Amino acid sequence: MTASIDSLVKEVQETGSVSGLPDKHFIAGSFRALGNEALDCFDPGTAKPFARFAAGGAEEVNEAVAAAREAFEGVWRDSLPPLRGRILGKAAELIRARADYLTVVESLDSGKTLSEAKGDVANAARTFEYYAGAADKIQGDSFPLGPNCLAYTVEEPIGVTAHIIPWNYPLAMLARGVAPALAAGCTVVAKPAEQTPMTALLMAQILQEAGLPDGVYNVVTGTGEAAGAPLANHKDVDHITFTGSVATGMSVMQAAARNITQVTLELGGKSPAVVLADCDLDQAVGSIAGSIYKNAGQICSAGSRLVIERGVRDAFLDKLSAQAGSLKLGHGLRDPDVGPVNSAQQLDKVSGYLSDAKARGVATRSGGSTTSDPETGLGWFVEPTIFDDLAADDPLVQEEIFGPVLAVQVVDSLEEAAEVANGTDYGLVAGVFTRDTKKARWLTNKLDAGQIYINSWFTVGIEVPFGGNKKSGIGREKGLEGLRAYTKVKAVGERF
Repeated sequence: MTASIDSLVKEVQETGSVSGLPDKHFIAGSFRALGNEALDCFDPGTAKPFARFAAGGAEEVNEAVAAAREAFEGVWRDSLPPLRGRILGKAAELIRARADYLTVVESLDSGKTLSEAKGDVANAARTFEYYAGAADKIQGDSFPLGPNCLAYTVEEPIGVTAHIIPWNYPLAMLARGVAPALAAGCTVVAKPAEQTPMTALLMAQILQEAGLPDGVYNVVTGTGEAAGAPLANHKDVDHITFTGSVATGMSVMQAAARNITQVTLELGGKSPAVVLADCDLDQAVGSIAGSIYKNAGQICSAGSRLVIERGVRDAFLDKLSAQAGSLKLGHGLRDPDVGPVNSAQQLDKVSGYLSDAKARGVATRSGGSTTSDPETGLGWFVEPTIFDDLAADDPLVQEEIFGPVLAVQVVDSLEEAAEVANGTDYGLVAGVFTRDTKKARWLTNKLDAGQIYINSWFTVGIEVPFGGNKKSGIGREKGLEGLRAYTKVKAVGERF
């Protein structure tokens, strides 16, 4: 894992893969497979498989949960917080030491550009570092009930936690849930998406080397139906953290309800970027282009709707269309501006929206078609796309496409902008672009979203809570708020 990015990219170009990729589940401290079932891992930039990995199911999930329960009750629950912090801190160091390898694997597995994958690896290291510092700061309160009464609370780890991880940010989102769970004293069973299992398995090696006891971190790979569903339904799981679609999130929540299992759900968005006529046009264009075309638009918090005042609409869209048209597509390992979408299934989904828009005669300011890598003719790609002047009930406005597709809604007032921005079932993030601080603050008070950016996008990091309202989910991740999902409060009272 000490090879440089350049040598690793060369290896992929020559062989189609990289050496050292795990192909088994990680349960109770070792890599193993209980059966012979396996799945292909595809390189989205070529649409060709580059590795195989174990396809698990209920049997593997049962073993992993049992291992996590044994480790929780026997070792990790009662481990000293400073020890947990040291292990998480060592994991952060190891992630940084192996950043080149993790970057290339993440790019190959997910389709991300090298620059995006580098950022995700750095984010994962910072996440483990942040929660390493928080591990010994989880504390309760005391209550002044009089001189003869002592009352206080204790924050205890909730137990065995399940983490069902999406394919768009495999390593970063694994870290976002696993690091605070471990810091709190919980044990983990992770089920990465079947499209992107590799970095979750590589993290098993890193955490083991960092000193994490056997059974505290387990990984079961396989499909959502075969492995994810048994994990969500497992009666010995105390908390489920899930990121994905609303439909699957509903299924996870229904499964959790049968066992009264707590949940954190992050279910996506249709996030509005509100652009007012007095904004810094160039700054807003750059921010919004990044918000929707980064990771080929496959971001839950992407700025997928542009809510713009009519007076600035034409000038803004001229600039944004020119920028969208200039973006270079290509295989992620060549580090282009925009990489592929993650899978054939995702390409089909996005293609359906594009075809429907064309059939309905929707005005297209840029893109509008699927394509391939211009250098090789391979892979799953979508042109950076802008659809203009859409009605509030248009599917392009209301539904999460999860691709590089921007839906434009034109408004005539500040009040209409707020109403239109809130006009979907989602409430994850929103952005406001204006030079007027009073307008910005008025809009932040009116917008129904869990996180709001002003004159920027993707502004904040691991320190700031993240999560959505309405159908965007339940609960918050990141920051100290993210620890609360993995603790339970015990109140103690004594009279003397």
